[in-house]
Amino acid sequence: MKTFLVLTLIGEDKPGLVESLAQIVSDNHGNWLESDMSRLAGQFAGILRISVDEASVDALVSALEALTPKMQLVVVRSSHQEEEGSDAQRRGVQLSLVANDRPGIIRDISRVLAQLQVNVDDLETVCRSAPMASGTLFHARALLHLPAALSIDDLREALEQIADDLIVELHSDDEPGA
Repeated sequence: MKTFLVLTLIGEDKPGLVESLAQIVSDNHGNWLESDMSRLAGQFAGILRISVDEASVDALVSALEALTPKMQLVVVRSSHQEEEGSDAQRRGVQLSLVANDRPGIIRDISRVLAQLQVNVDDLETVCRSAPMASGTLFHARALLHLPAALSIDDLREALEQIADDLIVELHSDDEPGA
């Protein structure tokens, strides 16, 4: 029987770390299904989902713990496999957002999304110097899943009410060119 694991690793970044993780997964007959990894402030931050035979789980976790003694490792078992299109009542939307940076901007955006029952599947944020100005711009890109009853226009309107300087672009996954 296959077991699905979600692994989170945080610690000092070093060359070859991802290759070492991949080797351990492979050596223990695991399948690397998806991941999101970043280097933030000199630290490696990664999350990955793998499938592995139940009989190999303990050996895989032990090998990961031996590889990462100075890293924080969290292993969560999941009994189900996520499949594309598993949530037929929701539709995917790509969000691109730019605004003047300020404390609380993520809180305000996430509050609107939660109130509208929008699920955030993927989120990337960065702050950059504003070209031709002295401020900092907040940029966000996200994959959202909207409830069937929520229109893209209603979502855009709700987000734009957060601040006058907020620029919101939304594209449905089923739109041509999206």
